[in-house]
Amino acid sequence: MEKFELHVLGCGSALPTTRHFPTSQIVNMRDKLFMIDCGEGTQLQFRKSRLKFSRLNHIFISHLHGDHCFGLLGLISTLNLLGRTAELHIHSPRGLDKLMMPMLEFFNHHMSYKVLFHEFGTKEATIIYEDRSLTVTTIPLRHRMPCCGFLFTEKQTPNHIIREMIDFYQVPIYELNRIKNGADYITPEGKIIANSLLTRPSSPPRSYAYCSDTIYLPSIVEQIKGVNLLFHEATFATEDAPRAKETYHTTAAQAAQIAKDADVKKLLIGHFSARYEDEDSLLKEASAIFSNTQLAKETLCISV
Repeated sequence: MEKFELHVLGCGSALPTTRHFPTSQIVNMRDKLFMIDCGEGTQLQFRKSRLKFSRLNHIFISHLHGDHCFGLLGLISTLNLLGRTAELHIHSPRGLDKLMMPMLEFFNHHMSYKVLFHEFGTKEATIIYEDRSLTVTTIPLRHRMPCCGFLFTEKQTPNHIIREMIDFYQVPIYELNRIKNGADYITPEGKIIANSLLTRPSSPPRSYAYCSDTIYLPSIVEQIKGVNLLFHEATFATEDAPRAKETYHTTAAQAAQIAKDADVKKLLIGHFSARYEDEDSLLKEASAIFSNTQLAKETLCISV
């Protein structure tokens, strides 16, 4: 099975602590690296996770709060120092380019590469990236400012050839691509050999949903239904639910309810408030509703 991994670089919230870095993650899809959010210290955590800067070409910013984007300037500058030449694409809600360009012009007079900004809307789900193996779709969320999560969906791969049956029916090599993609084989005598005799299905496509800062939002359930892995913010415990509602955040129990209703395979919770010295209470709260829950932590790597 092809590589599809999630690396957690930071899982804290806005207030700095000695326990967590601000939010950032890396999705590794077949050795292509995609960054989600870029809080302070992200490039340090990137190094700790032994990831390669040269394989990072796309960054997705969920919203323009500092704990999700203050690491961008340092990362972009480091890539410049390394002599990068490949374009870097940054996808975000409207306004990031106006914030970043004056700083880039001041601190990086001679850029060795281009930084390209791509705006997306936050009101409806939209495909914002696609290649041969992956699509990235926005997940509209509700926070104190325009905000989206991201759904990473692997594309279905062709069926697997059953070599013994191909040899038995003496199928020519030039027919194999058609057969991989579902076609039957017709012999020179006109006999139809069903595709199901010649191939076996490939593995089902995998998916990862990242739900950043948001108030409890059941409307996302349908879009993330059945994903292999869901990251959902769980900033507060239930006892602090009034504070969660006031700041447009989610409790651990609410995150677990989303996971349960969406019938996801696994839930990862993070974006922990600095008020909790021990996040085990959040894990216990979520696990009581959705048993397959795990706490995010720095340098954690999960295979999707």
